[in-house]
Amino acid sequence: KVAEAQERQERSLVRMEAAVQRFREQHPSVNLVSILSLPLPELSEKLRDGSLPLDHVFYAYLKKALQIAIETNCITEFLQESETQLRRAKLMERQGLLYGVPVSIKDSIDCQGHDSTLGFIKNLNKPAAEDSVVVQVLKRQGAIPFVKTNVPQSLISYDCKNLLFGQTRNPLMYTRTPGGSSGGEGALVGGGGSILGIGTDVGGSLRFPAAFCGICAIKPTGKRLSKRGVMSGVVGQKAVAAAVGPLAKDVESLALCLRALLSEDMFSLDSTVPPLPFNEEVYSSTKPLRIGYYETDFFTMPSPAMRRAVRETKQLLEEAGHTLVPFELTNVDYVIFNYCVRGMFADGGSSFVKKFKGEMEKGGTGLFFWLAKAPQWLKTLLSWISKPFVPRFSSIIRSMKKNTVDEVWSLHHEIEDFCHQFIAQWKKLNLDVMLCPMLGPALGIGYPAKLSVAVSYTMLYNALDFPAGVVPVTLATDEDEEQLKGYKGYYQDWWDRTLAKAFRGGVGMPVAVQCVALPWQEELCLRFMKEVETL
Repeated sequence: KVAEAQERQERSLVRMEAAVQRFREQHPSVNLVSILSLPLPELSEKLRDGSLPLDHVFYAYLKKALQIAIETNCITEFLQESETQLRRAKLMERQGLLYGVPVSIKDSIDCQGHDSTLGFIKNLNKPAAEDSVVVQVLKRQGAIPFVKTNVPQSLISYDCKNLLFGQTRNPLMYTRTPGGSSGGEGALVGGGGSILGIGTDVGGSLRFPAAFCGICAIKPTGKRLSKRGVMSGVVGQKAVAAAVGPLAKDVESLALCLRALLSEDMFSLDSTVPPLPFNEEVYSSTKPLRIGYYETDFFTMPSPAMRRAVRETKQLLEEAGHTLVPFELTNVDYVIFNYCVRGMFADGGSSFVKKFKGEMEKGGTGLFFWLAKAPQWLKTLLSWISKPFVPRFSSIIRSMKKNTVDEVWSLHHEIEDFCHQFIAQWKKLNLDVMLCPMLGPALGIGYPAKLSVAVSYTMLYNALDFPAGVVPVTLATDEDEEQLKGYKGYYQDWWDRTLAKAFRGGVGMPVAVQCVALPWQEELCLRFMKEVETL
């Protein structure tokens, strides 16, 4: 089955090549490279007014996507029907905000007639019966989904490797991970082979790939965009909110994508989504912002580059007339272990383990798989023994025990309380938005599996269910690298030592900051991201 999946992936690339070749023979003089340099807002404008032919744009991206796929192994499947859709779109009355825009789609988002594998053998040859709602809306807005992209096995990882399609590499440095779980998207968009990608995020799965590959992404509030037809790593889990969102080179492109998705189409296809159209007024406002910020969460010590990214951004924002207010984060360790880990594995990890039944490799997810399988007495014993020496390991084991239903209910209640306390602290400081660190530069391939604890900066906002986006602001320097030698971490345990190694060798790689707003304030979040990007 694995060989079959790899052959299919290979066939996809051959078909892409043949399609590009056919186009080239028919249009030998078209300059495809110049098309790739157009930002999405400009490109979509030209497609809509007819000054750029649809097929020129489609094949320009198909050619570039093929190149990036060969370099990074980010594409799992070519959606052949995209060529038919392209021909049909030419006959359409010009319409839709994304008319003629080629879009890449994460493996776990259903496209009719194609597998959503999540990197599992058991999901091969089980094509989706219909398009997910987001894909349906994209198509109604004139977009052309053209490829599906790679993910880590089970999606519960921020690397990007599985047994079916192998490891995806970072387009900026092949020895680094592109991030995950939307890693194929990060690599393809970051490498310039797609102008707009759609992924998902339950602990940072949109934000890691964007930050590691030097692009932008936004994780909206969990229910702002439809998740109908989107497969998740842990099904039915309500403690930590998952979300669907876009990745692109710049913030304006993310805004355009949300404008297109937040349409009547989506609200009628999925009536559980609140009918909140994109708020232009909030997005285009220029009034100065009151911005909370912190340089560390006191759980994962930021790399020198991360700290510098926040500091420099803070200074630029102040110079531009915004007000910056220090925000004191407390108890992140408790949030990570008791809300995030315990929330995702409240069943003791049994549904997670079930997913791996009959699979060949349990790699990638490292510790979680092993702990989820361990009997309760062993977990209790290990937790007790390791507490004085490795308190974080002890906490993770403790948070992976099987909970009774009333324990899960009280956990959900506790998370709700925490959310309201966090908002109260936010309101007391009268904040509009928050500036936060984002893990970076990209870790070496294979490190994320050993460093599950480093999701603390991102996963906090899944537990809170706040919109959060990332914007690249700087590149790691030799000086950052030099300062890493003094990196000790807050716990000085095995994880801290490993993270210090994982950051090493990232000179020249992008480093991002995280921009956060209150629930349902995606437009304000984007407005803040735009400000950061401009400065």
